[in-house]
Amino acid sequence: MKISKPALVVLLAPVILSSVMLTSCNFSKGTKRDLLTGLSFSYNGFIVQDVLLIDPANKRMTDNKVQINTRIAIVALGLNNYGLKDGKVFPGMMLLVTDKKGTVILKADDLFAGDQGHPPAEATELRGDITVAKPMVAGQTYHVKARIWDKVKADNEVNIETDLVVQ
Repeated sequence: MKISKPALVVLLAPVILSSVMLTSCNFSKGTKRDLLTGLSFSYNGFIVQDVLLIDPANKRMTDNKVQINTRIAIVALGLNNYGLKDGKVFPGMMLLVTDKKGTVILKADDLFAGDQGHPPAEATELRGDITVAKPMVAGQTYHVKARIWDKVKADNEVNIETDLVVQ
C-alpha cells in the first residue's frame, strides 16, 4: 500500500507536533544511586546535577561511615527549574534521621521556613547538616531521609535516602 505525500504529512503532523511540545517543556525526572555511599535520590520537575554526602572536612564522602561527635551534610548540587515568584525562588528542605527501630533522632520539617526567597542563582546548591552526636551511638546504623521541594512549583521535588553507620 502506497501512501501519498499529503496523506503522509497529515499522519506525521501529530507525531512531529508532540515531539516539539515535549522537547520545549522543562521536564525532568529520574533517579540516581551512589554505589560508594549508598545514597539514592529521585527527582521530579527539578533539574539536579548530583546529591552528595559531605564529610566534616567538606569533602565528598566515599562511604557511609561517620564518626560520633562530628557534622556531615547532604548537599544537592545544580538545582534548577524552580518556579519564580517576584523574581525569587522559595525552596523547602525536610531532614529526618531515625534509628533502626524508627525512633526519630533528628527532625526538621523545613530548614528554610520563613525564608524570604532567593535569586535563582543563589539556590542551585542546598545543604542540610546532620550533627552525629547523642542520642546516636557508635556501632549503630541510622536512616536519613531528606526532601527538597519548590514552594512555588509544587510538583518540583527531590527525595533523598541513605544509611549512616556511626563509628
